[in-house]
Amino acid sequence: MKKVVILGSGISGLGATYRLQQDGIKPLVFEKDGYFGGKTASFVNDHGFLFDLGPHISFTKDERIQKILAKFVNDEYESLHVKLHNYWNGTWLTHPVQLHMHGLPHDLIVEMVSEFVKEQHGPERKINNYEDWLVASYGRKFAELFPMQYTRKYHTTEANNMCTEWLGPRMYRPSFEEMLKGALAPWNPKVHYVSHFRYPTHNGFVSYLKEFPKMAEITLNHEVMAIDPKKKEIRFSSGVTTNYDSVISAIPLPDLIPMIQSAPREVVEAADLLSCSTCVLVNVSVDRTDLSESHMTYFYDQDICFSRLSFPHMLSPNNAPAKHGSVQAETYFSKKYRPLNKPTDTVIDDVISGLKRSGVLREGDKILAREARVLKYANVIYDLDRAKAIEIVHGYLKEIGIAYCGRYGDWAYMWTDESFISGERAATTVLSK
Repeated sequence: MKKVVILGSGISGLGATYRLQQDGIKPLVFEKDGYFGGKTASFVNDHGFLFDLGPHISFTKDERIQKILAKFVNDEYESLHVKLHNYWNGTWLTHPVQLHMHGLPHDLIVEMVSEFVKEQHGPERKINNYEDWLVASYGRKFAELFPMQYTRKYHTTEANNMCTEWLGPRMYRPSFEEMLKGALAPWNPKVHYVSHFRYPTHNGFVSYLKEFPKMAEITLNHEVMAIDPKKKEIRFSSGVTTNYDSVISAIPLPDLIPMIQSAPREVVEAADLLSCSTCVLVNVSVDRTDLSESHMTYFYDQDICFSRLSFPHMLSPNNAPAKHGSVQAETYFSKKYRPLNKPTDTVIDDVISGLKRSGVLREGDKILAREARVLKYANVIYDLDRAKAIEIVHGYLKEIGIAYCGRYGDWAYMWTDESFISGERAATTVLSK
């Protein structure tokens, strides 16, 4: 094999490179940004606060991936017991809510437990979409107050417009005894899919990729403009053209397909049906550390703009100056369902307002810095158009010999380890040919 080109330098590109290296191949990696890492990148602001491009942690239970990632950071990582909370209507609840309803109004708890029992003992509900699954799993009242509300904020669409393919272990289905126990008193069940996680001690989550430039020839500031699969040629915005024997792409499919010369209309239209959220990440630097007891909190109230908060200073002591704290808020939009039609400064103001309303920030807090970063591609939306569209797009890419990987190549809701493995899988596909 003469030349393997990888488009994208994120965690899936690292996985592909790692696999190719085992066969003695050093790939050429092209990255459109002026830094490598993709969504795994980390940045430090002028006040010395480090923020990742989203709340990245590694909680894989795959021992092989654990060892690989640990080796990449020379075994210098923090190992933390995860703490997760929820905020609803002024009440703080342990995550997941379905196991920790204690603290909610008694009448509401009775109604939710009653509907849960009714659903469990009634006729089996046909599951046509995510809303059906939620009602079957938790009862109508709980489903509407919590996961269906969160779906609107995080996925930007209604639960009845989503399939259930993405769920995996993400949503725990309790027994009656578990739900009742958590409604009567605080307790600590060991059922969540995340119990412990790792985070690099130094330089943020991107540290897991620090060996990447040694493993591949990475060229930055090279955005793909066109791909000719017949000539096996790629043209970049810089005017540079390169040929390839094999190519692996982590480029988001709605961007990739229009770049491919002579892509059939049916495939272009299918790619256009693929939906993904856009995230406005708002990073806030504060003059105190006691901002939260949890590493992450989920927000259900529709009049609070952000769906989730994380606190980077709690992940590593090197993520913020001593005696200072940091908050990262996620606010979601989407081209198809909730367009971003306001300036990012307005989003920042909305976030600050929500932080004060929920008590995360106090009136006397000194905010040292605030900024917003817009991530055009955030989470894949598993709407009802996805399955057919992705079948058409992936089928076409296989026909023309373009391997795909990562969250936006597989077009899947992936965690860090899954993205890395996706890259390995794409490289194996290339090697098999």
